Amino acid sequence: MSITSIFLGFVLVLNTLLAIVVIFRERRDASASWAWLLVLFFIPVLGFILYLLFGHNLKRKHLFYWEDQKKIGIEKILDQQLAKLKNREFQFRNKATADSKDLIYMHIINNHAVFTEDNAVELLTDGRQKFDRLLRDIENAKDHIHLQYYIYKGDQIGKKLRDALIKKAKEGVEVRVLYDELGSRRLRKSFFKELKKAGGYVEVFFPSRFRFINLRMNYRNHRKLVIIDGVIGYVGGFNVGDEYLGLNPSFGYWRDTHLRIKGTAVHSIQTRFILDWNQASHRHDITYKPNLFPECGSHGNIGMQIVTSGPDSEWEQIKNGYIKMISTAKRSILIQTPYFIPDASLLDALRIACLSGVDVRIMIPNKPDHPFVYWATLSYIGELLKAGASVFIYDNGFIHAKTIVVDEEISSVGTANIDMRSFKLNFEVNAFLYDEEIARNLVLSFENDLQVSKELTYEDYQNRSRRIRFKEAISILLSPIL
Repeated sequence: MSITSIFLGFVLVLNTLLAIVVIFRERRDASASWAWLLVLFFIPVLGFILYLLFGHNLKRKHLFYWEDQKKIGIEKILDQQLAKLKNREFQFRNKATADSKDLIYMHIINNHAVFTEDNAVELLTDGRQKFDRLLRDIENAKDHIHLQYYIYKGDQIGKKLRDALIKKAKEGVEVRVLYDELGSRRLRKSFFKELKKAGGYVEVFFPSRFRFINLRMNYRNHRKLVIIDGVIGYVGGFNVGDEYLGLNPSFGYWRDTHLRIKGTAVHSIQTRFILDWNQASHRHDITYKPNLFPECGSHGNIGMQIVTSGPDSEWEQIKNGYIKMISTAKRSILIQTPYFIPDASLLDALRIACLSGVDVRIMIPNKPDHPFVYWATLSYIGELLKAGASVFIYDNGFIHAKTIVVDEEISSVGTANIDMRSFKLNFEVNAFLYDEEIARNLVLSFENDLQVSKELTYEDYQNRSRRIRFKEAISILLSPIL
């Protein structure tokens, strides 16, 4: 028997064993199992390597734990809010909030997401605007700065932000920076050397245990959070890099959506950062101090919940929030997302809304930053075009916003895309907002974007080339693991 025959036999046995693991041990959903089986059998050796890097399920163990969490009284607040909602004693400040009591209840039960309604929110849709605002807030920081990004690049804006943090650290402000290793893979570890020397702290989420090999590569922290003095919070789609300022010619103008928040909702953002930080930190864990959760006062009257999700969770909290919003729509649903790869439940919810006469409008980019994801997006878009949705291709650069607005009353802005990766594999965070003024501002942004977009009709989609159809067919098979 030749060496080649022995090798092929070994590969066949290995693939068979791995297939058994995929089907019986991993307990993943059927669509993901079939996708991995296709990869394993059609590209045996490479497929095995890909599975080791991307295919392992993250066991639902307690990844995030903060011993001092009870000291801020979250459990007591949640119990009180649940009791008032159940007994119909909750005093809602506006119609949007009153109409969303079921969604608020679900997020409390499903995600321990405290509902607050004393918030002021500033909508930031331009990169320069966002970073100018952030740098001003950093300059005015007195006590602490907590900063977390999926992507942090050591380019022009990355250096400017780092230098601002170094300055504040030298002034005695406590500075912490957390970034994801895969998202920030081009960032040199020496980049934050001066910040550490100035007294700042830097941690990396899910770092590689071995050089060039990371068995948690598929599970990334996609959150973008900043907390300043416990009273100002940022959450949304912008990472740190020059392309987010529109300086990358490959993408052109970068259109995104971010929120600057003042109010008690910042306490929820702070809690999320501390949980993520303490998971990544082995020496510099954050313990409870009153200055981390100061009295915020009433800055506004916007109702809000900060909802998080990840592969460590039993439920897909943000996706469930999207579906609940969509199912309550009576008039309109506006969606902006760079990737559109919904699972069957979300696709059905949108299809039912279309067939029920709801005005469903979806805006996606005109160019891919991940080709397979882009072709899969087009395939799913075709399904909704057939059901009567309106689809618009943003043609003024790259749209990276992750927003949903329903009936011009409630909305969601955050880091989660409309795709299976965001719902199942990434650690994400979204703000769910119950306020008509914020919803109308997001609608206005959508309408402004329509001026630089073109509509994709069902007839246009039907006339796509065979080459595109083939790319869609391949991408749709791989969509559960993209």
